[in-house]
Formats: sequence, C-alpha cells, structure tokens
Amino acid sequence: MSFDVERARRETPGCAEVVHFNNAGAALPPAVVTDTVVEYLRHEALVGGYEAAAEAAGRLDAVYASVARLLGAGTDDIALTDNATRSWQAVFYALPLGPGDRILTSRAEYASNAIAFLQVARRTGAVVEVIGDDESGQLDVEELRRRVDGNVKLIAVSHVPTQGGLVNPAEEIGAVAEAAGIPFLLDACQSAGQLDLDVTRLKCDALSGTGRKYLRGPRGTGFLYVHPRLRERLEPAMLDLHSASWESPTEYVVDPTAKRFEVWERDFAAVCGLGAAIDYALEWGLPAIETRVASLAASLRERLTETGARVHDAGARKCGLVTFSVDGTPAAEVKARLAEANINTSLSTRTSAQYDFTARALPDMVRASVHYYNTEDEIDLLVREIGKL
Repeated sequence: MSFDVERARRETPGCAEVVHFNNAGAALPPAVVTDTVVEYLRHEALVGGYEAAAEAAGRLDAVYASVARLLGAGTDDIALTDNATRSWQAVFYALPLGPGDRILTSRAEYASNAIAFLQVARRTGAVVEVIGDDESGQLDVEELRRRVDGNVKLIAVSHVPTQGGLVNPAEEIGAVAEAAGIPFLLDACQSAGQLDLDVTRLKCDALSGTGRKYLRGPRGTGFLYVHPRLRERLEPAMLDLHSASWESPTEYVVDPTAKRFEVWERDFAAVCGLGAAIDYALEWGLPAIETRVASLAASLRERLTETGARVHDAGARKCGLVTFSVDGTPAAEVKARLAEANINTSLSTRTSAQYDFTARALPDMVRASVHYYNTEDEIDLLVREIGKL
C-alpha cells in the first residue's frame, strides 16, 4: 500500500523545522488542526465566548460523531474531556470497589493508573494484582483467565505502554472479561491514532484516549468511550449541571449518555481542533497509518541494533514506539545529544512504569516514537548520531 509521505509532510509545517520522533509525547499537528484552533479563537475574540460556542454548536456536536467513527461506537457512548487521564479516572473512580475486591492489571501499566489503583486500594481495601507476561513480553492471557474469579471487579490494561513498542492483546483480554462479566477498562492513550481501533472487536466496556499524541490534535483534549452496559451502573464521582440536571430543589437526574462523565466548561477551540485532527486521520485511513507506522518502527529497531544500541521493546506485536539504550552513555545524555542535532525524542524512566522496569531490570531508556510523516532519511540521521556515541 503506497502512502503519500510528501503530502503528509507538506501539510505538516513542523516537518520543515525539526526531526520529530516524540509522537508518543505530542505529535506535530497538521496545518488544518492549527488553523481550526486559531480561527476559532480569533472569532471568539471578536464575538464573545458564549456566542462563538453557540454559533459552532453543530461543529462541536460533530466531534462526537468523529470520535464515534474512529472507535466504531455510537455517539451516545462518547464523552469529551481535557485529557486521557481525566477520561480514565472518570470511569475508574466511579466503580464501587470494596474490601477484597480485586483489580487485575498488566505489568506494563502506566504510573498514573497504578497510583490510582493504589490510592483506591488504600481507601477501600481492594486488592491490586499484576498479571505476568508471556514469553513474548505481552500480558499472559492464559494467566489472566486462571486468575479470574468472582472477586475480580475490574480488568484495566494499557493497550500500548509508555515504555516501549508492545501492543498488549486487548481483543483477547476483552474476550476473557466479557465471558466473566467483568468490566474491562482499556487505556488507549498511546494507541489511538496509530492503531485501527474498534470497541466492538476489542470488547472493552470503557476506553480512554487523548488528542495530542498519535491523533495529532491539540494538547488539553481527550475522549472517553463507555458502553451502555457499564455506564448505566456508574454514577460519576463528580457531577455538575452538564452531566446531570437539577430537577427540583432536592432531586437531580444523571445524563443517560456518556456525557455524564463530562463537565460543562471546556476549551471549545481545542475541541474543534480535536475534531479536525480525527477527521484528518480518518481521511488517511487508520489501517494505512498503522501499516506505515509499524514499518518505520521496525526499520528503526533494526538500524539501532546494527549500531550496537540495545532495543528494549517486547511483545508479539509491536507499534510505533521504540525504546533503546546505549551502553556507557546515560539516556538523558543520549537525548540531549540528539536534541543538539535537532532530533526530538523523550525518556522512559522507572517512575513511569515501576512494575515493568523492576521485572525486566530496565535502565532509563530513550524513546523514539515514529509517525507516518517521518522518513527513512530521518531514521538515517538518528542512527548516525547514535553511531557517534
């Protein structure tokens, strides 16, 4: 399948300024996203905030449809938030957990999620249990199946962890959760925009995502999918006049849709930008994006290995995140040297993924995350800089 990389780069002004391998942090936006946000803000400054939002009501509603198309969901199943963590927390903190209730998670789990698990466990007496990995380095689905019993009240997994190219087997995990009738909360923060997601296939009860990473949207945007079978059981930990209606001096009614997990105030310019970013991704096609990103990442892993760098990505299936270390050179120094060559990367450290770093005795790592607008020439440049080390 051919991919018009020249067009992608032409429509991404940042490609002329920097070699950007920090797409799992925040990707370079296409011009249409930046223009959408700026034009909204300029109009808002001329007519007023409430008035601009009223004029843009149709555009804002269309963002729900765009997220729904991205995930294969219904619009009533979608909530818009200001980031992926808030999306994830809106569901997690609404779950009624008590003493002895078990939360099953993956070894690759991200710090923000793990901290929330530990906080709720401390408050309620719930128990957090980490499922081991199989021989490939992905979550061991058979172990998960064996660990499930009537006390398991949640299975929560990061689809793509922050510290490497692993893609956890979400569809198989979803099948286990569905068969047992256990809610499955999927953190798709790193996978939305680079993998072709379908919540029916994934069998998740809830999925959280962000705009700033592989979707190439504005920072401060996020979204949440919640299946009716879960949301009808959950009352959010916090409500306002948007997520619920005040029916009488002593009565309120929670919104029946996923909007029950939203709040009234939001960045309307950023929401419009999120919609533009998702529509742009859908125009390219997620299967084509997934193929392109995986191919570039495989090339980068191979080239880094040839230089003598140690690549630390695990899993039977891998994606666009590539983590590596250089013996004798601290990761922070490697990142700084790459920055001097105008190459953006990021760091993966123990504090972001304690379970995995401990189990695999990982060092601090450099994370280079590719996107479809990156090129083999840019990979060559990165590899040459690593070779100098």
